[in-house]
Amino acid sequence: MTDVLFPLEQHPLRPALYDELHSRPFQVIPCPARITHLALLTTPEQSQAQFEHLCELHQLMGLPEPEEEVRCYEKDFGHFRIRREQHMEFASYTFINLSPAAEDEALFAQTGISPLPDGWLARLQGQAVAAFHLQLQDSDSGPEADIQMIRPAFEGMRLVGSCPQNGSARVWGSFRMHSDGFGRFLVLNHRMSNSQLGRLTQRLLEIETYRLMSLLAVNLARDIAPDLTEMDQQLARITQDLADNNQVDERAILAELTDMAARIEAFRARSTFRFSATRAYHRLVLTRLEELREDEVSGHLTIREFMTRRLTPAVKTCESVGYRLEDLSRRVDRASDMMRTRVELSIQHQNQTLLSSMDKRSQVQLMMQHTVEGLSVVAISYYLVGLLKYLIDAVYGVGIHFDKALVTGAMIPLVVFLVWFSVRRIHYHFMKLAEKKQDLS
Repeated sequence: MTDVLFPLEQHPLRPALYDELHSRPFQVIPCPARITHLALLTTPEQSQAQFEHLCELHQLMGLPEPEEEVRCYEKDFGHFRIRREQHMEFASYTFINLSPAAEDEALFAQTGISPLPDGWLARLQGQAVAAFHLQLQDSDSGPEADIQMIRPAFEGMRLVGSCPQNGSARVWGSFRMHSDGFGRFLVLNHRMSNSQLGRLTQRLLEIETYRLMSLLAVNLARDIAPDLTEMDQQLARITQDLADNNQVDERAILAELTDMAARIEAFRARSTFRFSATRAYHRLVLTRLEELREDEVSGHLTIREFMTRRLTPAVKTCESVGYRLEDLSRRVDRASDMMRTRVELSIQHQNQTLLSSMDKRSQVQLMMQHTVEGLSVVAISYYLVGLLKYLIDAVYGVGIHFDKALVTGAMIPLVVFLVWFSVRRIHYHFMKLAEKKQDLS
């Protein structure tokens, strides 16, 4: 049968969409096995350095290096496996040691990282958040015998135990760091296949990893909370003063509100991603717990009970601080709007007072202008009459005889009227020009 080409135009991401659900397949893990899981916060530069470090491991093991970096890389070295996964903000490493154990070997004496070359792990870049060992062991004993056998391996710490998958296995853990800096889990297999063990192991690795990743925001929330309380009280005082119509310095209050808004935005910039990631990781933890289908081990908390009792309150604390940030931001915005309204009303009142004062000054200036106009008519008339008197003297000097005093006296009213009329015409002309410019504007 010949291959038939796909007849339609494909979206460029179509192959990646099909591959997405298969990018992190469950592993098939035989029992017994010793597993170590690491989750490291990494930057893009550190991620590239980690890939080069992984290539170095292949060289030390005498195997060909990976050609390119992929989101999920797996390699089987025989009795040793390694799996590297890249996530949004961290990279995870799972080391599986399948070498046979000695009959009298203590639990966790050998771990998943035991086969690694000396010094290789210490040079791995990134900040470790999750680091724990998980050991798979066959067992047909009951819970009481299990506890007596495993308690020394957990250094006497209080244990959390459950029977996932309807009692097909028994899981023990302390959810604490031990003296070697790693956490520890023990899975006692009763009747699970290698595929089922692989799925159970993957869920346990994800539960512990996502639990720790979700708690990264708790200290941040605790650091922010006192500042939010202080700003909340400060804002309550400001709004109460505004409600009581107290005399306040609007500029100083507006400066306080601006400073609070800037601090809130700085907190939001620091916390928004972290709080969102916490909610996402918490939902993943709850999903994986549902998939475990746990039964209770008498006298011990199940993993779900432990998580619900300890993890959920921590996540709720982060959510509460996030909600307080958003609420305080909205309240500061409303208070700022009120203050701006008060400032604008104050400015409008000042403008009205200023316009009223300017109107009074304009009236005074107009009255003074009329007075000056009257005085100017008198002065101009005086100088014109003086000039005309020289003209009368000149005419009288050429032999034309008349009564100079009478003619001069008769000209004074006529000159005053002509000067007054001319001044009024000029005044009227300028008023018409001003009205025309105002209409055009």
